[in-house]
Amino acid sequence: MLSNSLIELDRAHLVHPVASWRGHEKAGVRMLTAAKGATVTDAEGRTLIDGFAGLWCVNAGYGQESVIEAATKQLRELPYATGYFGLGSEPPIRLAARLADHAPGDLDHVYFTLGGSDAVDSTVRFARYYWNARGLPQKDQFLSLEQGYHGSSTVGAGLTALPVFHAGFGLPMDWQHKIPSHYTYRNPVGSDPAAIIAASVAQLRAKVEEVGGAGRVAAFYAEPIQGSGGVLVPPPGWMKAMREVCTELDILFVADEVITGFGRTGPMFACSDEGIVPDMLTCAKGLTSGYVPMGAVFLSDRMYQTIADHAGAAAIGHGFTYSAHPVSAAVGLAVLDLYEGGLLENGRRMGARLQAGLAGLADHPLVGDVRGRGMLAAVELVTDKAAKTPLPAAAMPSQRIFDRAWANGLVIRAFGNGVLGYAPPLCCTEAEIDAIVERTRLTLDQTLEDPEVRAALR
Repeated sequence: MLSNSLIELDRAHLVHPVASWRGHEKAGVRMLTAAKGATVTDAEGRTLIDGFAGLWCVNAGYGQESVIEAATKQLRELPYATGYFGLGSEPPIRLAARLADHAPGDLDHVYFTLGGSDAVDSTVRFARYYWNARGLPQKDQFLSLEQGYHGSSTVGAGLTALPVFHAGFGLPMDWQHKIPSHYTYRNPVGSDPAAIIAASVAQLRAKVEEVGGAGRVAAFYAEPIQGSGGVLVPPPGWMKAMREVCTELDILFVADEVITGFGRTGPMFACSDEGIVPDMLTCAKGLTSGYVPMGAVFLSDRMYQTIADHAGAAAIGHGFTYSAHPVSAAVGLAVLDLYEGGLLENGRRMGARLQAGLAGLADHPLVGDVRGRGMLAAVELVTDKAAKTPLPAAAMPSQRIFDRAWANGLVIRAFGNGVLGYAPPLCCTEAEIDAIVERTRLTLDQTLEDPEVRAALR
């Protein structure tokens, strides 16, 4: 059982991420105490299927002994080594080389970070340095998508296009601009893939002109699937079309694979689905399966050589104390062994089962849309399927749906607009995938009885 003293210590001292501080003080912490495979255990002794892999990150599942052993061995031998002063250690060198082998095209150069947010920040610095090196410092405007997520650091949160990350923070900055999302279910041009792609291409070109033309735009950022925006899946060919526009206009194309990387959608990197080779690619989360902090930026050979040639013998002034941390890299290597050793293949099989199972919920009175790819999915709830009316705010969908799912033994992401997000560990069994679907249906049935939902349905 969770002691009252821990609850009070949490209230008094621990600041939780993306939380209502007063709301959290009132509710108190809901604490996890153990985890194994695809399940977590709370302080009440309840075991739940983690349908969200922590924060879309525990791709390999909990308690993988080979990963624990790798971290323990590295901690004993060399717990820290700086990458400054020309120093280094074996794990990050080997990890960079193996990652480069998996990365699309010529993304051969890897800069390690602590996570996704500082990976995105690093891409902004690299992009600015690159254009300065090419004698084009005026290319200083950055574009991203509405409903996109690119971290919550000062710079990344401005590229992010979710209101909660802007309100009160003075964001976005005046050099950060957005174009509409491809959001197929609610796209003004309808659901035809060709029309959505054409609209996005036109919107990108129009925004480039609006901010001063291609000669002013440094980079365009896109997630292969928009995660925190509600698991928004673009039509096939969308990423490729946007990449082609950026190539034509000499704008850097940055693929944010912090969520989609490492088997989440099937392949090691989601860019592989369309043969996309971005100029930079960010990743984190599944890189270490969330066991320890680590992220990475992949740089194309063209970018790397341009920056290196420009700097010559001078240092390139970007670095973190914990970049290329040997323990994180040792964990990354062990997790990569699991992906290569059959975990990606299991994720593909279970992903197909998850998508089919959730699609079977489409007949439920509240289900307006089911979407996803691989082990990444969403169910969007509505009170009117024809009008696509979202759940009423009075139904408090984020809190109530999360609580219901939790009581039913399932952890999911419940977005404020009535979207349910899924990102289970790739190690899930068929029985666990089926239980995710069954417990979701139970949660939907309970939500159907919510008084505010019933009133909206009437």
